[in-house]
Amino acid sequence: MIDRRTLITALVAAPAMGALGTALSATTAHAADLYDSNTALYADPALVEGVDYGRRLRRHLVDDQDPAAAAAPVRTTVIAPHGGGIEGGTSELCLAIAGYSPAGPTDTAPAGPLHDFWMFEGLRSSGNSALHVTSTHFDDLTGRAMCAGSLNVVSLHGCTAAQAGLEAGAAAVLIGGLNATLRQYLAEEFAAAGIRAATATGDEEIAGVHPQNICNRSLLGAGAQLELTTELRAAMFAPGKNTRLDRAANTLPLFWSFTAAVRTAIQRLEATQPVR
Repeated sequence: MIDRRTLITALVAAPAMGALGTALSATTAHAADLYDSNTALYADPALVEGVDYGRRLRRHLVDDQDPAAAAAPVRTTVIAPHGGGIEGGTSELCLAIAGYSPAGPTDTAPAGPLHDFWMFEGLRSSGNSALHVTSTHFDDLTGRAMCAGSLNVVSLHGCTAAQAGLEAGAAAVLIGGLNATLRQYLAEEFAAAGIRAATATGDEEIAGVHPQNICNRSLLGAGAQLELTTELRAAMFAPGKNTRLDRAANTLPLFWSFTAAVRTAIQRLEATQPVR
């Protein structure tokens, strides 16, 4: 089983937010998972879907019936494999980055493009960390199929500053994954938004460089993984409202700045990709 062990980060963005530094000490990050796959978790008779955990998704119709006007492929899928109470704030960001209200999809389409999304959420009042399945062991059939049918995948995660090898209280996002172009665009957009960001290297779970990591199981075999520290995620929601039930209705400007930065990076990447 792979767990988070070593992380070294390099500064890539946002001087106004302070430098991360070019080298950070090794840290022990995430304890070994209780479940070695989603399949094992779903098979546990002690867990009840809809009570302990839930899954949400939206997959857009691709209808290619006209040989003279072929439909474009699914460009990007946004995922939160540890949403709800596991890594707080990632469900709401997943929805917003996909183009929806953080409270969930509605019949009214917002401005801008919509993306497919998938998320796994811890629904317990406590103890949700036991539901964490590391990204290289992700095998939910629907989630994996959605990623495999997309050109790009953006995967959202949460970590503590200590797990990231940062100073206490650091509000930052670590950019990982095998899509170097998307990583570059994300870094540039975070810098423009004044959000502290760094390229994640070293430990695979945070760096997201293993081919089996769900962020890289796209049509192109590469994607992006974003690890947001607890402090960065907390600053996105009103004080006292950073709970699973309250977050969606209590977002702060930083939430939307982060969302806009990721959406702009995705749009820049999609503009370079062929229609089909």
